Amino acid sequence: MKRYGQLIGLKPEHYDEYVKAHADVWPGVLAKISECNIRNYSIYPTQFDDGHWYLFGYFEYTGGDFEADMARLSEDSDVKRWWKETDPCQVGLKNRKQGEWWKTMEEV
Repeated sequence: MKRYGQLIGLKPEHYDEYVKAHADVWPGVLAKISECNIRNYSIYPTQFDDGHWYLFGYFEYTGGDFEADMARLSEDSDVKRWWKETDPCQVGLKNRKQGEWWKTMEEV
């Protein structure tokens, strides 16, 4: 099992919408997340001292091929529709790696 921590900005005008959506995540999205070996996935909104809102995401990956599982996740029709709803609420961080939407943090 490998733990992941990720960070992304949250547009303040979308805070309520984002929290409401995550209070009732679509069953197909939850099923695909589990099928792709992701466990204990949680997202925490917080406002930092800079006044901006951020989302901290945490999950545990239990599979053997992270890249393949993430590709399967991103190809799922329910997940694509979910991201179409939630991505406009988010702001990618400038210092994330190329190809990342959420900035992946290194565990210490």
